[in-house]
Amino acid sequence: MALTDPIADMLTIIRNASSAKKEAAEVKNSLLVEEIVKILKREGFIANYKLIKDSKQGILRVYLKYFKSGNPAILGLKRISKPGLRIYKKRDILPRVLGGLGMAIISTSKGILTDNEARKIKIGGEVICYVW
Repeated sequence: MALTDPIADMLTIIRNASSAKKEAAEVKNSLLVEEIVKILKREGFIANYKLIKDSKQGILRVYLKYFKSGNPAILGLKRISKPGLRIYKKRDILPRVLGGLGMAIISTSKGILTDNEARKIKIGGEVICYVW
């Protein structure tokens, strides 16, 4: 089965694994998916990730992060720009997720950035997803 939106599939797999209190989730690898996972690790939403080689494109094993209370670090993931409807924002109107408590992941000409990083370098782009 061909995937039309691997980012939405990755977000759904992580969201479901997190709500089911799984230790790790496995998603299909791509350059864009790997960059998003790197941002999630850097911002503290996941514990770690590992690239597993196979005969095809590879698999990313994402180790989820939980607090001592048992609550997941990722409370929500929402896909914004979809293959059928791309959402672009100028640098002046980049979204703030939950008043700055969450983050938006933006695809810019400088690479995949968080909304705060894009604001610092004053650049807009395609809003990929929200994470909180």
